Amino acid sequence: MQKSLAQLVFSHPVHFLAFGFGSGLSPKAPGTVGTLVAIPFYVLMTTLPFSLYLLVTVLATLAGFWICGRSSSMLGVHDHSGIVWDEIVGFWVTMIAAPIGWLWVAMGFVLFRLFDILKPWPASWADSQLNGGIGIVMDDVFAGCYALIVIQLAAHTGWFTA
Repeated sequence: MQKSLAQLVFSHPVHFLAFGFGSGLSPKAPGTVGTLVAIPFYVLMTTLPFSLYLLVTVLATLAGFWICGRSSSMLGVHDHSGIVWDEIVGFWVTMIAAPIGWLWVAMGFVLFRLFDILKPWPASWADSQLNGGIGIVMDDVFAGCYALIVIQLAAHTGWFTA
Protein backbone atom coordinates (compact mmCIF):
# COMPACT_ATOMS: atom_id res chain seq x y z
CA MET A 1 0.00 0.00 0.00
CA GLN A 2 1.34 3.44 -0.96
CA LYS A 3 1.64 6.12 1.72
CA SER A 4 -0.19 9.40 1.29
CA LEU A 5 1.96 12.51 0.96
CA ALA A 6 1.03 13.58 4.50
CA GLN A 7 2.04 10.18 5.90
CA LEU A 8 5.32 10.41 4.00
CA VAL A 9 6.04 13.96 5.21
CA PHE A 10 5.35 13.12 8.85
CA SER A 11 7.26 9.84 8.76
CA HIS A 12 10.54 11.02 7.21
CA PRO A 13 12.74 13.75 8.74
CA VAL A 14 13.96 15.09 5.37
CA HIS A 15 10.42 15.57 4.07
CA PHE A 16 9.28 16.94 7.44
CA LEU A 17 11.92 19.67 7.25
CA ALA A 18 11.56 20.29 3.51
CA PHE A 19 7.80 20.63 3.91
CA GLY A 20 8.27 23.21 6.66
CA PHE A 21 7.15 20.97 9.54
CA GLY A 22 4.07 20.01 7.54
CA SER A 23 3.06 23.50 6.41
CA GLY A 24 3.86 22.66 2.80
CA LEU A 25 0.94 20.23 2.83
CA SER A 26 -1.46 23.18 2.72
CA PRO A 27 -3.79 22.66 -0.24
CA LYS A 28 -3.74 26.38 -1.01
CA ALA A 29 -0.69 28.63 -1.19
CA PRO A 30 1.84 26.30 0.50
CA GLY A 31 4.63 28.83 -0.09
CA THR A 32 2.69 31.50 1.75
CA VAL A 33 1.90 29.12 4.60
CA GLY A 34 5.57 28.08 4.73
CA THR A 35 6.57 31.73 4.98
CA LEU A 36 4.14 32.16 7.87
CA VAL A 37 5.90 29.27 9.65
CA ALA A 38 9.17 31.21 9.38
CA ILE A 39 7.78 34.09 11.48
CA PRO A 40 7.80 32.47 14.96
CA PHE A 41 11.32 31.21 14.34
CA TYR A 42 12.33 34.69 13.20
CA VAL A 43 10.86 36.19 16.39
CA LEU A 44 12.96 33.77 18.45
CA MET A 45 16.03 34.56 16.35
CA THR A 46 15.70 38.30 17.04
CA THR A 47 16.97 37.57 20.55
CA LEU A 48 20.26 36.33 19.10
CA PRO A 49 23.29 38.53 18.53
CA PHE A 50 23.40 39.72 14.90
CA SER A 51 26.37 37.49 14.03
CA LEU A 52 24.54 34.42 15.36
CA TYR A 53 21.38 35.37 13.42
CA LEU A 54 23.52 35.48 10.26
CA LEU A 55 25.18 32.16 11.10
CA VAL A 56 21.83 30.42 11.66
CA THR A 57 20.51 31.84 8.38
CA VAL A 58 23.61 30.76 6.42
CA LEU A 59 23.58 27.28 7.97
CA ALA A 60 19.84 26.90 7.28
CA THR A 61 20.50 27.93 3.67
CA LEU A 62 23.34 25.44 3.25
CA ALA A 63 21.33 22.70 4.95
CA GLY A 64 18.43 23.63 2.67
CA PHE A 65 20.48 22.80 -0.41
CA TRP A 66 20.67 19.22 0.81
CA ILE A 67 17.22 19.00 2.47
CA CYS A 68 15.30 20.39 -0.52
CA GLY A 69 17.41 18.50 -3.05
CA ARG A 70 17.04 15.21 -1.21
CA SER A 71 13.30 15.59 -0.65
CA SER A 72 12.80 16.57 -4.28
CA SER A 73 14.84 13.59 -5.45
CA MET A 74 13.01 11.17 -3.16
CA LEU A 75 9.65 12.48 -4.41
CA GLY A 76 10.79 12.38 -8.02
CA VAL A 77 9.50 15.92 -8.52
CA HIS A 78 11.83 18.90 -8.98
CA ASP A 79 10.77 21.68 -6.60
CA HIS A 80 7.51 20.13 -5.43
CA SER A 81 5.14 22.96 -4.41
CA GLY A 82 5.04 21.55 -0.87
CA ILE A 83 8.78 22.03 -0.36
CA VAL A 84 8.86 25.27 1.62
CA TRP A 85 12.16 25.18 3.53
CA ASP A 86 13.34 27.65 0.88
CA GLU A 87 10.56 30.09 1.83
CA ILE A 88 11.57 29.85 5.47
CA VAL A 89 15.19 30.67 4.62
CA GLY A 90 14.14 33.40 2.17
CA PHE A 91 12.09 35.14 4.85
CA TRP A 92 15.00 34.99 7.30
CA VAL A 93 17.20 36.60 4.62
CA THR A 94 14.55 39.29 4.15
CA MET A 95 14.60 40.12 7.84
CA ILE A 96 18.39 40.43 8.28
CA ALA A 97 18.96 43.61 10.33
CA ALA A 98 15.31 44.62 9.96
CA PRO A 99 13.93 46.91 12.63
CA ILE A 100 12.01 45.07 15.34
CA GLY A 101 8.23 45.31 15.22
CA TRP A 102 5.17 43.62 13.78
CA LEU A 103 4.73 46.18 11.01
CA TRP A 104 8.25 45.37 9.80
CA VAL A 105 7.47 41.65 9.97
CA ALA A 106 4.32 42.23 7.90
CA MET A 107 6.24 44.37 5.44
CA GLY A 108 8.93 41.69 5.15
CA PHE A 109 6.31 39.00 4.63
CA VAL A 110 4.54 40.91 1.84
CA LEU A 111 7.76 41.97 0.12
CA PHE A 112 9.27 38.50 0.27
CA ARG A 113 6.13 36.87 -1.13
CA LEU A 114 5.96 39.52 -3.89
CA PHE A 115 9.58 39.01 -4.96
CA ASP A 116 9.27 35.23 -4.62
CA ILE A 117 6.28 35.24 -6.97
CA LEU A 118 7.70 37.80 -9.46
CA LYS A 119 11.19 36.27 -9.44
CA PRO A 120 13.17 39.25 -10.78
CA TRP A 121 16.61 38.39 -12.15
CA PRO A 122 18.72 36.65 -10.81
CA ALA A 123 15.95 34.79 -8.95
CA SER A 124 14.40 33.72 -12.27
CA TRP A 125 17.82 32.58 -13.51
CA ALA A 126 18.45 30.55 -10.34
CA ASP A 127 14.99 29.00 -10.59
CA SER A 128 15.50 27.87 -14.17
CA GLN A 129 19.24 27.26 -14.42
CA LEU A 130 20.46 25.86 -11.11
CA ASN A 131 19.79 22.21 -10.46
CA GLY A 132 18.65 20.34 -7.37
CA GLY A 133 18.46 21.85 -3.94
CA ILE A 134 20.69 24.80 -4.84
CA GLY A 135 18.21 25.95 -7.48
CA ILE A 136 15.24 25.35 -5.19
CA VAL A 137 16.74 27.47 -2.42
CA MET A 138 18.67 30.18 -4.28
CA ASP A 139 15.70 31.75 -6.07
CA ASP A 140 14.18 32.37 -2.63
CA VAL A 141 17.48 33.69 -1.26
CA PHE A 142 17.59 36.19 -4.15
CA ALA A 143 13.94 37.14 -3.54
CA GLY A 144 14.84 37.61 0.12
CA CYS A 145 17.76 39.85 -0.87
CA TYR A 146 15.45 42.10 -2.90
CA ALA A 147 13.01 42.33 0.00
CA LEU A 148 15.92 42.98 2.38
CA ILE A 149 17.08 45.90 0.24
CA VAL A 150 13.61 47.46 0.21
CA ILE A 151 13.24 47.06 3.98
CA GLN A 152 16.65 48.60 4.61
CA LEU A 153 15.87 51.51 2.29
CA ALA A 154 12.54 52.04 4.04
CA ALA A 155 14.16 51.88 7.47
CA HIS A 156 17.09 54.15 6.71
CA THR A 157 15.42 56.79 4.56
CA GLY A 158 12.43 57.34 6.81
CA TRP A 159 10.16 56.27 3.94
CA PHE A 160 8.37 53.89 6.32
CA THR A 161 8.14 54.38 10.04
CA ALA A 162 6.61 51.81 12.31
